[in-house]
Amino acid sequence: MRRFPLHTLLLMLVALLAFARLYYVSHQAPPAPAPGKAPAAAPVKITPPDLGPAACRGLDAVLGDLLQSDGGTGGDAGTAWSDARRQLGDCPTPPAAACARGPALASRAPLTAKDDLPRELLATLCERCAPADNPCGRAVTQALREAARRGNPPLQEASWSLEHAGPALGAACQELARQAVGPAAVTGAVVEPQLMALTEALAPTCVKTGQLPAPLLNAAAVQQAQRAPMLATLNTAGSVETKPIDPDQPTGPGDAFRAFDGDELSGVKLPMADAGTGSDGVLRLGYAPSLKYVVSFQVRATGPGSLRAHVRAPDGVGHAQPGGEGFFVDPTVCRFHGTGRWEICKPGVPLLDVDAVSVLPERPGVELKELEIIGAR
Repeated sequence: MRRFPLHTLLLMLVALLAFARLYYVSHQAPPAPAPGKAPAAAPVKITPPDLGPAACRGLDAVLGDLLQSDGGTGGDAGTAWSDARRQLGDCPTPPAAACARGPALASRAPLTAKDDLPRELLATLCERCAPADNPCGRAVTQALREAARRGNPPLQEASWSLEHAGPALGAACQELARQAVGPAAVTGAVVEPQLMALTEALAPTCVKTGQLPAPLLNAAAVQQAQRAPMLATLNTAGSVETKPIDPDQPTGPGDAFRAFDGDELSGVKLPMADAGTGSDGVLRLGYAPSLKYVVSFQVRATGPGSLRAHVRAPDGVGHAQPGGEGFFVDPTVCRFHGTGRWEICKPGVPLLDVDAVSVLPERPGVELKELEIIGAR
């Protein structure tokens, strides 16, 4: 058996000890920080921001140079507009700074201008900018606000902006509902003529793209009637089978049922509404589930009054339901003279999603003999 020299064995022992110490040191937990000192921060990996395609990064500067030029379109100027349009075509989502150039582009490119390059550039910009930065969406909102203040925004320009709003179309139609169509469907609300004219100009685009609720639109058409006749032409619901439908939840005088018992001689005396009664009137006829389709009202009464429908509305539009259960609008759907004979009220368009109908007398002593609400669930 071969034996190693003593000095060889000693060298092997030293090497083994060195390896053991190295293993121990490399597997030790990091020392705890001294009292009062925060632990050392881990190194932070810095990732450069994604600036998107090169076409997007330089787009604002290109548009700025164009808008500072003399605006000509012949020769080099026309080439510059074409080059800018091509660069925008390579930018899927323009930066906010480039989108903010929209109003300046619109003023440089009126709809009546012979040259269409600046207007085409604006159209592409609107169709690509995010909703929060969209120049066409902002133009529609600004036009609505101006009309509500009795201003006269150009209708054709506002319509063009809505048609090219791209990803901001939904938000623009929501603003139309909130600022114009909703107030137009509420009894007692004052809607400026300029705002009604703008509503008739914008509503067709929102209806065509499914961005304006049909119940709200029809309620506004009934409330406004001849003030905005075009609204009644936008939503044509198909014919359905209708019949008189008694209310599920009448609220008011205890003998309210006498107005629906089929006896024209019996009736219910209607007290005058208190100041806080609001659109609920003195007699509220609730439906659960709601009436999907209401076409007419037949009233027999002694004394004048009116009927209001409660139509469901999008959040933030019209009146808030008690208890935070949504919103509704309350167009006046019938005004009756109360001659004691049958009077028929047929709105210009059917009412949709009707939750209730309220009866409001116009003087003391009105008696509601019989009321028929013709519709379908």
